[in-house]
Amino acid sequence: MISLFKRLRAFDEMTFHWLFHTTRSLRKSRLAFWLSRSGDGPYYALFALLAGVAAFEGSILFIQRALLAFALEIPLFIALKNLLRRDRPILRRKEKVVLKPADRFSFPSGHSTAAFLFAALVVASFPVWAPLFYGWAAAVAISRVALGVHYPSDVVAGAILGTSIAAFIVTLLPTPFTL
Repeated sequence: MISLFKRLRAFDEMTFHWLFHTTRSLRKSRLAFWLSRSGDGPYYALFALLAGVAAFEGSILFIQRALLAFALEIPLFIALKNLLRRDRPILRRKEKVVLKPADRFSFPSGHSTAAFLFAALVVASFPVWAPLFYGWAAAVAISRVALGVHYPSDVVAGAILGTSIAAFIVTLLPTPFTL
């Protein structure tokens, strides 16, 4: 079993190095930086506010689900990071840091968790936007590897965690909560 984990880790590191070098142009153009920044928290709140102001059908349910989901997601991914304590790839590299991460640990990726959580919630309320939001979430995840702050397994785990939390919340809150 230990041998399997060593091989998986070696594959993850090899895949990281390949992706990191392949995405050099994303770093040079700053596109990776801007994609990564688009996965920061304030933009989720802005989108929810715009959906509420525009009064799209399903906006209230979307906002309620998002508030509940992020209230669950944030402490969960922080607890997992501090429990598993996997160092970020940039801490093992001698290259210039392109993006200073908020913390030391990488598994799971908080940006990927939040982006896929948000995409899944948007799709649950506004299915027509599925390609746009899942494409964006994948771009956020790839940008985190391109910037050297996550291994591929970190962003895959984040995508699974975020999607799972969204599925749980959608099941928990199938209709808007009213007082």
